[in-house]
Order: sequence, then C-alpha cells, then structure tokens
Amino acid sequence: MKLLTPSRLAWILLWAGLAVSARAEADLKIGIIGLDTSHVVLMTALLNDPAAKDHIPGARVVCAYKGGSPDMAISRLRIDDFTAQLHDRYGVEIVDSIPELLTRCDAVVIESVDGRVHLRQAEAVFPSGKPVFMDKPLANSLAEARAIVRLARKTHTPLFSASPFRFTAGLQGLRRAPIGPLRGAVTYGNGTNEPHTPDLFYEAIHPLEALYVILGTGCESVSCIRTEESDVVTGIWPGGRTGVLYALRHTWTVGAGALVFGEHGVRSDATFPKEGFRPLTQEIVKFFRTRKSPVPLEETLEILEVLVAANQSHLAGGAPVKLRELAENAGP
Repeated sequence: MKLLTPSRLAWILLWAGLAVSARAEADLKIGIIGLDTSHVVLMTALLNDPAAKDHIPGARVVCAYKGGSPDMAISRLRIDDFTAQLHDRYGVEIVDSIPELLTRCDAVVIESVDGRVHLRQAEAVFPSGKPVFMDKPLANSLAEARAIVRLARKTHTPLFSASPFRFTAGLQGLRRAPIGPLRGAVTYGNGTNEPHTPDLFYEAIHPLEALYVILGTGCESVSCIRTEESDVVTGIWPGGRTGVLYALRHTWTVGAGALVFGEHGVRSDATFPKEGFRPLTQEIVKFFRTRKSPVPLEETLEILEVLVAANQSHLAGGAPVKLRELAENAGP
C-alpha cells in the first residue's frame, strides 16, 4: 500500500482540480430567446450533438423562450417548426417566460428575427448580468441600438453582436492578403428587404459587416443608388480608401463574396458564406467564457450608422451623407 505523501497528495489535488475545471467547462448552459430564425437550429445542432462532425464542445443550449412576432410573416410561419426541432431533436426545454429562462442558464442568445423587440428583450435580460449575444440587426433603429448599448454599459452586461460572415477563414484571409497597403474593397450579398425592418437592415447588414472586416471603422461618408434589383452603397474611409456594397435582391444563385484592392495586387473570395454558422458559434462560446466581446460596440453601432446614412442618401437622390453629421443629428 502506497503512503499518501505530500507530493502524491498535491498531484491528486491537481488532477481533481483539472477534472472539476473540465466539468465546469462542459457545463456552460445557454438559453435562447426568439425561435423564429434558422440560426437557432444551426447553433443548437453544433453545440448539442456530440456526434456531429462540426460539434463544438464546452457549451449546450438547455432552454429557450419561443417569442415571435405575429405580424411578421417570416416569424409567424417558421417559429413552430424551429421550436419543435429544438425540443424534439436536441432536448431543449421550452420555457414560458424570459425570467424563467434566466434561472436556467449561464448565458443568453437573443435571436429574435424582429429587431423591433430587441430593446424590450434587452431590458428584461441585462439586469441579470449574464453575457448576451444579440443577433443582427442589433435593433430596428439607430436610436434603439444606442439605447441597447447604453443599457449594457449601465448594467455592466457583456454584449456581443456580429454576422456569421465575420469570423470565417475566407474573409479573414482576405483581410490579411499580401497585396500591399489596402486601397479599397467590394462586397456583395443578399439585399432582400423585410416589410417590418428598415431597408438594408434585414440582410444587407451581413455583406456590409464583411466590408468592415476588411476596411475597419472610420467611414466618413456614404452614398447610395437604389434600383429594383439592388442597392449600391459607397463609403469613403480615411486616406481616400473606398468600400462598395452591392446588396442584391435576387442572390440565391449569386451567393456572397468580396474583392479587395491593394497597391500590389487584387484578391477575391466567395467561400465564406459556405462556412456556415460554426465560426461565429465558436466565438460566441469563447465570449461567454471570457465575457469580452471580439467586436467593439462602437463598431457595431457604426455599421448601423452606415445603413441609416445609405437610406438617407437614397431618399436624397444619391447625395453623400456624412456620418459625423448623422451622429450629431441623431441624438445620444
């Protein structure tokens, strides 16, 4: 029989601590609010199915609040099916209220497809102090988006919002392409609008965020030309760099992609939409553990400012709109 020496006891305690830590890592419980988007199924499949090829360990969706917007067809017609998939296929408990959900989870994902309800849902969740990922758009207006950010800061709530495009290998590769100093970029993708969502907020926000991955913040002015088929949004960045967004109404056969121009070359990529929801889900899980968003809230707000400026430019016949003036006139 081996004696329990101090060094042996230390090793036992070390391994016990590691085992407890590993169990804690696997015990992160996620609650989802709003089951009217395919994103809830995509995320839950990645987290809750250990047999899946692209499984992400360390977290699990344990509960969800159905939510929904009866006056929005894309919500009303899909919510029951997505709810059934989460419950029947992945064992997610469907709860009757947001307060009940908060008692069962460590972190919250707000997925409601209707940006009109995000501020109200934030008001219910943020006082809990739990970290929150809020899917795009952050809100249906710049004023409400700013209110959400103010509330997050007031309640010390870690808040993160991003498009699934942002963290894909293809798009990140374009950002680091060895083509010399960057002079400009073009992104394109789905620009379908939704009657209850401001123009460009619904789908065009995703290829616009791809443009921000490449060019970064600091857009100075925006102009927009709109036809039945597309919105063409042009932004001017410091140093004369240009960013162009093609938001296409009929993109199911076109997909999405980007083209970057440097002083020494040009690169393009159209693979990042094919990487799906996994890169973003990995970042969400990491964010829930560190409570540090990989995307500054100032950048998230600037992206919405560009969309508001683009809509204002369209109404003004394509005249440029300066973001600084928009910020000054839009209130706090």
